[in-house]
Amino acid sequence: MIDLRSDTVTRPSADMLAAMTSAPLGDDVYGEDPTVNQLEETVADLLGHEAGLFTVTGSLANLLGVRALVPPGGEVLCESSAHIARAELGGHAAVNGVTTRTWTAPSGQIDLEQIRALIAPDLGPYFVVTSAVSVENTHNFGGGAIQHGYDALADELEARGLPLHLDGARLWNAAVATGRTPASYASRAAAASVCLSKGLGAPVGSVLVGSTELIREARVWRKRLGAGWRQAGVLAAAGLYALEHNVARLAEDQANARAIAQVLADAAPGSVKPDQVETNIVVADLAATGKTVAEVVESAKAEGVLIGGVGATQLRVVTHLDASAEDCRKAAAVLASILS
Repeated sequence: MIDLRSDTVTRPSADMLAAMTSAPLGDDVYGEDPTVNQLEETVADLLGHEAGLFTVTGSLANLLGVRALVPPGGEVLCESSAHIARAELGGHAAVNGVTTRTWTAPSGQIDLEQIRALIAPDLGPYFVVTSAVSVENTHNFGGGAIQHGYDALADELEARGLPLHLDGARLWNAAVATGRTPASYASRAAAASVCLSKGLGAPVGSVLVGSTELIREARVWRKRLGAGWRQAGVLAAAGLYALEHNVARLAEDQANARAIAQVLADAAPGSVKPDQVETNIVVADLAATGKTVAEVVESAKAEGVLIGGVGATQLRVVTHLDASAEDCRKAAAVLASILS
């Protein structure tokens, strides 16, 4: 099977496994795992922050990051299809007591005018107060779109004294596509998360970065939520290997995604615009094809290709390091045959 459902499906390579099995270990709850400490320091430095915290998932990193910026009863603003609003099972409300208000924009983009209209300062005891704005870069359900209005928003929030939360699960993809450093994005945010288990190919893990004080408090909450771990250096070693070997090669995944998008656009005109596929995610709208997402997913599976849906008419294809250029060409041909 050619699995293009997500870039989370990758398996650790032999060299990554070797790095994991040879990692020096300690008890991370005591702060004594040298490999975890090295990973946290490395990522914090790469993202322009004082400290980092290794977490099991991106959702947990976001939960801790938003909580650090938004008190119970406060609100975070985000785009309506952002991961923190749509795909974290209401955790920010259920666990942190944080409410959410949203703007809606094509490809999940920042819309500064809408955000300005949404921001609510302290209007008295009857209105929720905006405590932070969250941005997902790249935007998953927006087709891996890069946030091109990011710096303008960061400037606006800085002037207002409002913190920015960056969900940078695929920030590495944005950096490779634009030529910017990850720090040029993440350093503008008060709290930022990045995943190691998506495009970089590690089996588990994300890192939250921020100030020393923010990370100290997040570490307490990680333990409080039952997410402290012991000899986690086995997993941190995979992240360190991924950072050293798998960042630059993201350009290959992004080229494969554009090639798939071009094939789909030819087979089903109007379903996707290849020039708008910026990173490794292709979202194709099947509305004009007369086919349902479920039908296409099942037909593709029968022909050896796994893909997924992210909406009533939206099909999602995600490239990654375990899917070669040839795999992607084969998958694109299968999908084109089904759609046409």
